Amino acid sequence: MDHRDDSRPEWGKSVSKVCLLPQRVVLVLMGFFSLICAFTCRVSLSHAITILAISNKISNKTIANLTDEAPDGVCQQEVESKDAVEHIGIYTWSETEKGFILGSFYFGYLISHLPGGVLADKYGAKWVVAFCVGVTAICELLSPTSIRLGPYYLITLRVLMGIAQGPIFPGLNGLLSSWAPKKERATLGTICFGGSTMGIILSNACSGLLLHYYTWPVMFYVFGSLSVIWFFVFAIICTSSPFSHPFITPKEREYLADEVGNVNKDKPAIPWKPLLLSMPMLSLIVSQMGHDWGYYVMVTNLPLYMADVIRFSIRSNGFVTALPYVAMWIASLISGVVADWLIRSGKLRLVTVRKLFTLLSAVLPGTFMVAASYAGCDKALVVALFTISMWTMGMYYAGQKLSALDISPSYSSTITAVINGLGSFTGLFAPPIIGLLTPDAEDRLFRGSHTNGESESKSIFTQPSGHSPAFQGVSEEVSHFLRHTR
Repeated sequence: MDHRDDSRPEWGKSVSKVCLLPQRVVLVLMGFFSLICAFTCRVSLSHAITILAISNKISNKTIANLTDEAPDGVCQQEVESKDAVEHIGIYTWSETEKGFILGSFYFGYLISHLPGGVLADKYGAKWVVAFCVGVTAICELLSPTSIRLGPYYLITLRVLMGIAQGPIFPGLNGLLSSWAPKKERATLGTICFGGSTMGIILSNACSGLLLHYYTWPVMFYVFGSLSVIWFFVFAIICTSSPFSHPFITPKEREYLADEVGNVNKDKPAIPWKPLLLSMPMLSLIVSQMGHDWGYYVMVTNLPLYMADVIRFSIRSNGFVTALPYVAMWIASLISGVVADWLIRSGKLRLVTVRKLFTLLSAVLPGTFMVAASYAGCDKALVVALFTISMWTMGMYYAGQKLSALDISPSYSSTITAVINGLGSFTGLFAPPIIGLLTPDAEDRLFRGSHTNGESESKSIFTQPSGHSPAFQGVSEEVSHFLRHTR
């Protein structure tokens, strides 16, 4: 069927007249909100665990009774306000046990990437993303029950949530491959993927407030309910391809047909061997693992670090752990616009832009993370250094994160699944390792754990030559890069 034939239903034609935004922007915004739902549910336990577990550190009462300053390596506790709800710890979990509980999510997360990516490439990404967020919502709503039943039930539920969230990034890449024109890709991509950062911001800020004013189960019910609402809205207004959308305007559909084409039409089988053995693919895997180590350390352990080491109050902890991600989100949006401008204006080639933004987001964050661990108990300086660290990490979304779309739009979901899945190994091991390295959670013990693996990302800038036949549909410029760059 010719893409210029207006085959929309009559109700679709009526709806399109009142839509204020292009449907590719609507889809990107729904992708943005899908990651907000996923990450609020993922990160909420990192805050809940700070009040669910009986801390094995020096207690607040002990600190309050000290006449001078706290012992070496222990920061002064920030006093809770009088209107705060009193939370009594339920479990006597050690730091190592906390690490395994928080890390259990990634057992499921790493195994579901590839099946989800393949399903998205083969059958369309819409229902893969919708199903994954829906299951995540159910797991979040069941979290208070699993916590009351015991840690093994909680770990099982977290593994299930991890399985559900694994295919989300590959699915979103599949959607962008059909909806995002090349010259708008960095802007639309950073908006969409910026939802993960905004999810952490909202989870950190809202978790602090909800735990301050209400009992801890309320936090899980709020985040889970909002995810259920997202599921129904997304299912109604979004499609995997612009050619099957019921109320996209003919003008936008023609534009996408000319700029993107139908990447899902007559797609050949996935060439697994050349795909997995190509050097560009291996370079992307290494860079992803380096980035993910630092990112997951921050996502999983920053609330614990601020609560148990720097010793912020519950409400303050929510705000100070959100601030670095506000900076990261703003930086990601700016970098996306700058990257597209550099490409459109011809000032830098697409490949050079991706390399530059990946390099900056790999080297700078780890430097500032280590500096933060040497800031001692200076609360303002610690927060400032972590904020700068995450600001510089925001450029990652205009760099490495979009490489799968550049290399092969037809297989972007599968490529992302492999890269993201292997990168998630760092999320599996980072929390337990940090728990083992920091049994007493003094600031000096965190210095080694904050030594970020992101320097591994530099391997992407020394790729051996070679062009894999797996990357069909690759642009002429990227194809030239894959053949000749060293």
